[in-house]
Amino acid sequence: MKRIISISRRTDIPAFYGDWFMNRLKEGFAGYINPYGGQKYIVSLKPEDVVCFVFWSKNYAPFIDKLKTIEDMGYKFYFNYTITGLSEIFECNVTWAINTLKLLSRMYTPKQINWRYDPILISDYTNYDFHVERFEYIASKLEGYVERCYFSFAIQYGKVKSNFEKFQKNYDLKITDPNKDFRIKLANELAGIAAGYGIKMFSCCGDYLIGPKIEKAHCISGKIIEELFYKSGFEHREKPTRKECGCTESTDIGTYDTCPNGCIYCYANVNKIRAYKQFNKHDKDATFLGYSKVESDEWIEMANNRNNKRDRFQKREIDKFQRKLF
Repeated sequence: MKRIISISRRTDIPAFYGDWFMNRLKEGFAGYINPYGGQKYIVSLKPEDVVCFVFWSKNYAPFIDKLKTIEDMGYKFYFNYTITGLSEIFECNVTWAINTLKLLSRMYTPKQINWRYDPILISDYTNYDFHVERFEYIASKLEGYVERCYFSFAIQYGKVKSNFEKFQKNYDLKITDPNKDFRIKLANELAGIAAGYGIKMFSCCGDYLIGPKIEKAHCISGKIIEELFYKSGFEHREKPTRKECGCTESTDIGTYDTCPNGCIYCYANVNKIRAYKQFNKHDKDATFLGYSKVESDEWIEMANNRNNKRDRFQKREIDKFQRKLF
């Protein structure tokens, strides 16, 4: 079955794991793990089995040289490019990469890039006026290079909230969860700014913000993929990952707690120390990101043995049934 492959909501593969990903393409498959149940799966990455790659990153600079190879191998792709403009105290290992986004836009097209001003984090330092000023600065630099901006407000999930509490004590800084009126006012002001630079705003997992200036976001979008690559259409369906998500069904090959960007608001990498360690020791030859090649190969061998036993059992049952018939 052909799939859309997400690379990745859970970790920044283009910035940190490009060699691992290229090895997966050479092998023709990758492992991925259910972050809730821990089950392991294998997904084909052969060109004939991939509808489109959707890349997610805060910095594509280390990945630029690999894109031509990926394209030559027959793959289609588009980019979710996050530029929040937040201080390094909130994103301690992130470098603003506006020039790299411009380069990608020139290499491909503005239609192939979603700028993500995501999440909007409200604090003593990053207040309403901060976001108005910072957003206009970034939007002015991206005029003509992007057509869409996806945004959401930071969600204080359980583990994220715990990180926020520690962060506030360390920096003597208060992070707030703004009310709906605040969000609607700020979102619409940002949308007005964006429109002035030819950029349309899309709300991610926040349908209450949808209105004349703001549309619903589909970060992984069957519609965009159709417009870019499949003019006659292809079979797809929406499969939300959380409340009010508009994403098209996809398979994500990232692993939690492997991203060293160090973003305080991240729900997928809440243990920053573990994420740094995982990155520093990662095995670019492993099937599963965050595991060694030995660990990956052992699991694959066990899975193959289970499948072989199942196949032998099914064959015996079929043979028994056929003997009964004759």
